[in-house]
Amino acid sequence: MKDKINQMLRDKLFLVMLVLGLLTIVAAAGVANMQRKGGPEENPYVDIRGQEEFLAEDGENPVAGESDARIPETAKAQAAGGENPDTVAKEEAMELARAAEETFPDHEPALEEDALEVGAGLNAASALTLNFSPETRMTWPVRGNVLLDYSMDTTIYFPTLDQYKCNPALVIQGEVSDPVYAPANARVLEIGSNEEIGNYLSLDLGNRYTAVCGQLKEIATVEGEYLEQGQLLGYVAEPTKYYTIEGSNVYFALQQDGQAVDPLGSLE
Repeated sequence: MKDKINQMLRDKLFLVMLVLGLLTIVAAAGVANMQRKGGPEENPYVDIRGQEEFLAEDGENPVAGESDARIPETAKAQAAGGENPDTVAKEEAMELARAAEETFPDHEPALEEDALEVGAGLNAASALTLNFSPETRMTWPVRGNVLLDYSMDTTIYFPTLDQYKCNPALVIQGEVSDPVYAPANARVLEIGSNEEIGNYLSLDLGNRYTAVCGQLKEIATVEGEYLEQGQLLGYVAEPTKYYTIEGSNVYFALQQDGQAVDPLGSLE
């Protein structure tokens, strides 16, 4: 009886070994077939080593667990096959840039106080320095005859007011809707309106010099904006009630430390 049991065990062990051998052969054949068809499996993700520095350029490390979420979808698309590598690389760079903007929304480039960028975005011009002096040559804000001269040493006659008084500015003739331009590199200090000169711009020229351009409409700039000489400020408006006889004009004043200066000596 004991011999029969031993024989049965030997038979079962043989069958188990036989099945294992067959499975090993099948597995080996499958691996060989995969290698003939496609070679070793490629890594489905693009190596983005080196991008950590780009994402943390503000000096702060990314929050733990966010790195996987920042792997661009284009990397997975590339693994799926078919996309041009150059196109994938460009799209990946754009996605990484967007990820950096979302991570550091308040990050802004450092700018010097007296030399800032003109305009914004893709239209930003080269650095603009405000350095007005008595030798600086200004361009006329509008081309036209001088209707009322600057005169702070003596009085001159104002036809509409029918009186003589000092004049701290030039009143320059201009047709309604004529463009008005920045006379020099400037920063817009104030945009306002009053009864005498209508809508006006106050401009910082640098070195404590300021200029005022009045009698404007459709002002094309904003407070705080840096302007290049010759950049559009707005357009000539209808004259206020203080200048109805003189006609449409641009009121142009120049000051140093708040004191009126004759702008005619600096105009080209």
